[in-house]
Amino acid sequence: MAGRHRGGRLIPPTDAPQPYVREDLDARSLHFSSAAIQSRMDIRRPDALALDYTRTMMAWPMLRPAARALALIGLGGGSIAKFCHRHLAHASLVAVEIDPRVIALRDTFRVPPDDARLRVVEADGARFVAETTERFDVLMVDAFDAAGLPPALGSQRFYDDCFDALAADGLLVVNLHAGDPQHGTWVERIARSFGGRVLSVGDRDGTNSVTFAARGDALAQAGGGALRRPANLSDAGWKELRGAFSRVTNALVAQGASDARVSDEPA
Repeated sequence: MAGRHRGGRLIPPTDAPQPYVREDLDARSLHFSSAAIQSRMDIRRPDALALDYTRTMMAWPMLRPAARALALIGLGGGSIAKFCHRHLAHASLVAVEIDPRVIALRDTFRVPPDDARLRVVEADGARFVAETTERFDVLMVDAFDAAGLPPALGSQRFYDDCFDALAADGLLVVNLHAGDPQHGTWVERIARSFGGRVLSVGDRDGTNSVTFAARGDALAQAGGGALRRPANLSDAGWKELRGAFSRVTNALVAQGASDARVSDEPA
């Protein structure tokens, strides 16, 4: 249900359950409050990644190009689920969402119906990761509510469970709010669970920070050479993600240079 506008400002409906949808001339967005956008869809390009941080999250094919088993904690407006479904034809995705009211909006945001390559599951994300018997090549976490990141999804136990839910060479991709006082603590916990094999990449406006964590050697093996389209990524997907690939590559190079300087310092 959409809210009312007053003076160009959205007034959330006081008698409607959250979440709610705001629709402008060319875009549709998901909100839990008027303070932040949870998801945004370009109506003319409903499968595109309209928010910068989602493109950064989806840079993972440069690190795990052959990934087939994907999981996503937090459906939101379905941007990442739609992108994977359209542009990664060899991969399958299970999207886990705790709020049935969010799932009920999947048609509003043009999320495809479940099929052999996409499943939307109503479940608690932390419990799903702890209890699943599946082992994923890539596990993405983008799950916020009106209060921010739920405590269970920022706990050491959760990141330990994420490690266990991954295949031997699997990759965790976590979206965090860069300005949250807990941000450093969350990244430290991820690093502890993954033996320090982490890379954090900020978005262009400094609002979000995406942390990549490797169970195997995906980060160590990623080089700073010429960017190439992963074989399993469509041409259209490659065009949309090329800038994000470059940003992640630059972060890897900078982190490698920083690590080298530290190792060269006298004891």
